[in-house]
Amino acid sequence: MMSVRDLVILGSGSAVPTRTRNQNGYLLRWDGHGILFDPGEGTQRQMSHAGVAAHDITWICVSHFHGDHCLGLPGVLQRIARDGVLHPVEAVFPAGGRTYWERLRHASVFHDTAVIHEQPVAGEAARLDTGEAPFSLLARRLSHPVEAYGYRLEEPGGFTMLPAELRALGVQGPQVRTLQEQGRVVTAAGRTVTREECSVPRPGQKAAFVMDTRLCDAVRLLADGVDLLIIESTFLAEESRLAADYGHLTARQAGQVAADCGVRRLVLTHFSERYGAEDEPRFLEQAAASYGGDIVLARDLDRIPVPPRRRIPDRPARNH
Repeated sequence: MMSVRDLVILGSGSAVPTRTRNQNGYLLRWDGHGILFDPGEGTQRQMSHAGVAAHDITWICVSHFHGDHCLGLPGVLQRIARDGVLHPVEAVFPAGGRTYWERLRHASVFHDTAVIHEQPVAGEAARLDTGEAPFSLLARRLSHPVEAYGYRLEEPGGFTMLPAELRALGVQGPQVRTLQEQGRVVTAAGRTVTREECSVPRPGQKAAFVMDTRLCDAVRLLADGVDLLIIESTFLAEESRLAADYGHLTARQAGQVAADCGVRRLVLTHFSERYGAEDEPRFLEQAAASYGGDIVLARDLDRIPVPPRRRIPDRPARNH
């Protein structure tokens, strides 16, 4: 299967959908897995517009049970059943909202499915059981009037092999793969070569999903060093008091988080319906006031790639 890592925007609005923005919905595609975050009202229809199928979903992560983050759940879950999805679909949600989960899970009559596996989260931080998935998932408690969690996806680190070093040490052909997997190999010349001699560490890629919250330590812990940060920017800075009262971030705060945490690509989303298209440049300007990196203002049905890995140049071959 071809490796795809991108974010499909199914909705970028907030409490009230507009003509151009559906309520929330974000599908992070990651090497054959599909993590659906916060399916708001209308997500099933947005999936059709985006060319996303129920079979693409392997995880559903709900940050909290305000309607714009969860009212699309019944349609999505019933679509998974109707389309005969056979693979497990892990469902993650705040444990304190189980009553709401049960209501949404069984909101109407349908032929149910057994593939939905629940993983309710509780406490300040929780590491999810990802089994054999090529990533880990961590949930952290956010600062919102109701129980809410942000999520951080991490790929395990690895190694980048250095061709010049491999040649100099006489490692070639199938031996390269053996060295990668086992950490050492004996060359045709009888020399034992270790992986550390001809590789450099390769950090795993990371992504974070931060929805409704005030600034708090958890926001920065989730965002620290990620390649892709999907973060709410409900208000402009002029409404910072309103944002704090209702447990939200401004575009300026989102930019500051990205700058402080060394984020590579910042995705602004969850815009209040009070703003129109004419206000969009101001979100970008306010985030860019402190963050000089790549900023994407989310629009429905966009596909936003995870930034490519940083290229690590060969180090000069040593004299052996």
